[in-house]
Amino acid sequence: MLVDSHCHLNFPELANNMPDIREAMTSHQVGHALCISVNLREYPQVLAVADAYDNFYATVGVHPDYEDEPPLSVEQLVELARNPKVIGIGETGLDYYRLTGDLEWQRERFHTHIRAAIAVDKPLIIHTRAAADDTLRIMREENASQVGGVMHCFTESLDVALQAIEMGFYISFSGIVTFKNAVALKQVARQIPLDRILVETDSPYLAPVPYRGKTNQPAYVKYVAEEVASLRGIDYETLAEATTENFFRLFRHAKRCN
Repeated sequence: MLVDSHCHLNFPELANNMPDIREAMTSHQVGHALCISVNLREYPQVLAVADAYDNFYATVGVHPDYEDEPPLSVEQLVELARNPKVIGIGETGLDYYRLTGDLEWQRERFHTHIRAAIAVDKPLIIHTRAAADDTLRIMREENASQVGGVMHCFTESLDVALQAIEMGFYISFSGIVTFKNAVALKQVARQIPLDRILVETDSPYLAPVPYRGKTNQPAYVKYVAEEVASLRGIDYETLAEATTENFFRLFRHAKRCN
């Protein structure tokens, strides 16, 4: 069995098709999925999806691309994260690719998420794009290693991966690792420790080969896992078992479903 460690099942491309999505998960042996929050306005939708099914979980947080979100406090995140179906804080982090100018508000928001994660003892889901140095610096400043987390949809260098791993973080590969031009990323997937790897879809985005360009869904995490296993020269079953164990080791508040 696999776990899709990062998906957005409340997004309109997927929200109205849950029976088919769940059937596809079963047929592809994907047993659990983590539904990720990107803003507080839509957080109730994320939580509703997780509440509806035993094998779905939720996070709470505000993605760094959401510039117009109102300021949030540690206390606000902590209160929302007390729900037992909420097993992580995020999606949070820094993104200097999509937005420019004075991005101090992004950094302040990232600080807030890390402090909240430590307060509730739940791991972080971190997004970083064109901002690796600042991301790692803030993780160190706030002692994010106290709770650990995952560098989601990883596209950075091996050095960045290893620095994050030193702080107790896991590295999650998405459908990008199946793309032919992702040469450097494939090399990262070959080299990092197996006990620090997660797999994800980031659905409805980034569908892996052979579905590239189409709407992604949790079932397709199987193709990500197959690619990572192939890159490492190990059996698919070995990779699936390892990444599932990694998920439940990191997200210690998640309950397994048989």
